[in-house]
Amino acid sequence: MRPLPVSAPPRVHERLRAAPDGPVPVLHRGPHAVYVDLHGWCTGVVDARAALVPCAMRTPTGALAELPARSAEVRDGVLHLDDRPLAVGRFARVTVPRIALDADRPAPLGTAEVRTLVGAGDGLTPYGDDQLCGWLAVHRAAGVPTPEVDAAVRAMAYRTTLLSATLLDCALHGEVLPEFGDWLQVVGTPAERGRAAALAAIGHTSGRGLLTGGRRALAGLGRRSGTAA
Repeated sequence: MRPLPVSAPPRVHERLRAAPDGPVPVLHRGPHAVYVDLHGWCTGVVDARAALVPCAMRTPTGALAELPARSAEVRDGVLHLDDRPLAVGRFARVTVPRIALDADRPAPLGTAEVRTLVGAGDGLTPYGDDQLCGWLAVHRAAGVPTPEVDAAVRAMAYRTTLLSATLLDCALHGEVLPEFGDWLQVVGTPAERGRAAALAAIGHTSGRGLLTGGRRALAGLGRRSGTAA
């Protein structure tokens, strides 16, 4: 069957290459997104009308309409939907942009509060998790380690959905939605308001949660002094 061209974040590609051959469960199927359980890590296939989450491969618009996605299987490091291989032709950049901040310690966030946030809320990505993703991503952008929060997030990840746990793992690695990176690059400039609105519009609460967590981290880390490449 003719391959479907996709782009993929590097870690998604690496996980597929390392995955054993065999069927994988389809977790969710919508008109613009499919998610599968890749051995405990939620991997998506999305088009431009879906949220471009950092754990998903990206297809041309409309391509998923041709695929019922009743079955999924990994063969030789390639994901197949309904026996159609998804051919990774290029990589998608999902890492948060680097920013320069006058900070050498994390913004205040106790492990007890982390426990109350993980899994708190409705939907595939609960609002509490989205806030944590924004908080973590800003710290990765600033190069400020957060070992205690990281450990608490990993210990509590079983309490949330597989997709949300995967997105928390992505945030721990500095991987984010493009709209989050776009907003972070212009904080403190006239463009911030428009980028914040674009981020907040994603999903039912996902974008707002990311924005809330990101703003909290920036406020706790101190004055923004500029961006780096």
